Amino acid sequence: MAVPKVYVTRVIAEPALELIRSEAEVALWPDPEVPPPHAEIVRQVREADGLVCLLTDRVDAEVIATGERLRVISIMAVGYDNIDVAAANARRIPIGNTPGVLTEATADLTWALLMAAARRVAEGDRYVRADRWKSWSPQLLLGRDVYGATLGIVGLGRIGQAVARRARGFEMRVVYYDHSPKPEAERDLGVEGVDFETLVRGSDFISLHVPLSGETRHLIGERELGLMKPTAILINTARGQVVDQEALVLALREGRLAAAGLDVFQVEPLPRDDPLLSLDNVVLLPHLGSASIVTRTRMAMMAAENLVAGLRGERPPYLVNPEVLLNDLVPS
Repeated sequence: MAVPKVYVTRVIAEPALELIRSEAEVALWPDPEVPPPHAEIVRQVREADGLVCLLTDRVDAEVIATGERLRVISIMAVGYDNIDVAAANARRIPIGNTPGVLTEATADLTWALLMAAARRVAEGDRYVRADRWKSWSPQLLLGRDVYGATLGIVGLGRIGQAVARRARGFEMRVVYYDHSPKPEAERDLGVEGVDFETLVRGSDFISLHVPLSGETRHLIGERELGLMKPTAILINTARGQVVDQEALVLALREGRLAAAGLDVFQVEPLPRDDPLLSLDNVVLLPHLGSASIVTRTRMAMMAAENLVAGLRGERPPYLVNPEVLLNDLVPS
């Protein structure tokens, strides 16, 4: 039997690459920072039995149609809106993702952004490096109190609940909005379910933890920003398109919103001329939500496990489209 071929669109943790190489011949895009062009993915999948990709890779109908030998697609991410699931289903190609593993790391980063934006950490760092610090001053770079404030969590899934747990240490009042009530979380975490407008109007900090969908695209837009307290701070570690970035820039620039902490953007990487870069009251990170050594290694291993299972004709352990399966086996 011929050794299967796999295309991996980015350098990932070595233990995961070792696992894949034990089962297949691997073609690897070598640049650790820049993703392969779409045309390169199309070219590589022509001979591939499996594909390991990231959220930055557009795995559309063209890619799936070109990959006549494709038996499995594995994404090293929780979300998979970059993959044409309908096209994969039509070819009965299973898709694996990496759920659950990044919960705590992303919640940690949410708090890093929240604290940095509230206490103007990035501004302070720039201030010192620019040799502008002349003496202690009682009015220098005053920030917002976190302790005892109201935190509004939009989307009380795994990550939202992990963020709420961390709020206990700051004795915050935590309110949440979710499309479905979470009575167990309310009981266990002491959080309060409210309608969306109440959350937006009353929160000192608003943290977004929803997947990208038709319903959530520009969930935070001009109207919602206008309802927020001018002292409020918005944190987004979900998806960039959940926020109307143009409206956010205006609100920050005009002082209608105190600050924001953003790990995700409408266009990634952030263009060099993006107006966000000119604002001091926003903390910007390059999509680092899950970027801890332990978490990224585990994510890579999960992606490798999904891929290997698919190549063997077995059910990937973290399957997002079970409708392609018959009797728990991938059709040959």
